[in-house]
Amino acid sequence: MDRQALLLDMNSTFMFEEDRFGPDIDYAEHYQAIGGTLPACQVNNIIQDAYDYLDACYPTEAWRHCFPTVEKAILATHDEWLPPLEMERLIDTFAHHELGHIPKAYAQALHRLAQNFTLALVADIWSPKKMWLRTFAEAGIAGLFQATSFSSEHGVVKPSPKPFRLVLKQLDIDPSTALVIGDSARRDLGGARAAGIDCILVGDERDPNAVGTFPNLIRLCEALCP
Repeated sequence: MDRQALLLDMNSTFMFEEDRFGPDIDYAEHYQAIGGTLPACQVNNIIQDAYDYLDACYPTEAWRHCFPTVEKAILATHDEWLPPLEMERLIDTFAHHELGHIPKAYAQALHRLAQNFTLALVADIWSPKKMWLRTFAEAGIAGLFQATSFSSEHGVVKPSPKPFRLVLKQLDIDPSTALVIGDSARRDLGGARAAGIDCILVGDERDPNAVGTFPNLIRLCEALCP
């Protein structure tokens, strides 16, 4: 394949079981474990309300280039003043539930791909990136990405083409030399096409505009790195 770089999506591409939110989730368990002092029922309401707020914003075009931070979501949905330390703990708790895990086989696939291509990351996350960077280090993939775009750093979410263009600029390469790899036809394929980049879909989604489809990243790796 005459491509220089792979621009990878994260959630449901190589990270799984993310976004553990819902009315039956006890968010206070993690919050209290890190020293939080607010009542459990209040914590559960704050986190769930913030999630619902962001979840409603996420598919809306009006928020595509100004997506709110978790802190702004908490402030928008919670009238009561919160001490700065408790706000930090609430954001940490939100991130803990947003974060997924990276199976060993997928980490190995990323290493194999990195031997053949320049890898970059284009990831939509709502919380600050520090917990993801720590997870990357624990999974042994921290040094594999030569350019990164985390939406929580700049407030721009897919399918905007801007995050894809951002990593192309970091890599100093032309769109024609790159491929986007992701699981979402709307966000990954849509954003890639808007940025002039071809896209391969992994997972269950199919779209005639994708240049290829594979059941998962492992199978894709086997095809690209025989």
